[in-house]
Amino acid sequence: MDKIKIKNLVNGAIEENSSLFLIELNFLPDNKILVVVDGDKGISLKECVRISRAVEHNLDREEEDFSLEVTSPDIAQPLIVKRQYKKNINRTLQVKLIDNSKIEGVLKNVDENAIDLEWKVREPKPVGKGKITVVKNKTIPFKDILEAKVKLLF
Repeated sequence: MDKIKIKNLVNGAIEENSSLFLIELNFLPDNKILVVVDGDKGISLKECVRISRAVEHNLDREEEDFSLEVTSPDIAQPLIVKRQYKKNINRTLQVKLIDNSKIEGVLKNVDENAIDLEWKVREPKPVGKGKITVVKNKTIPFKDILEAKVKLLF
């Protein structure tokens, strides 16, 4: 299987829509090709079919049998590429850091090197009894993130 040709076909099909981006391209056993694509505003089934056809119609099944799956990312899977973080600004993320600590907060900003999270906590009042709600912020470099997932809220 010509992996370079397939990669070029996938990239060419994705480039036809500037809001789309490749998350994953895997060549699995038994000549299975898995393509995971996302978009800045999600990806429609129609776009997945278009990408699949663009790849399939340029490969010869007589030459080599294969199966091709073009899909959107699973919401329960960790974020992989930085563009996924940008897509999820103002959503709640669960972030596991390389020191195995965890932070949950609303994604407020993404740049080339880090993300900014914001969350609220109840803390004792500086003076007197009771608690107050305090807004906390933290900038987390990408190099410190082991895994980040969008928290599903129902």
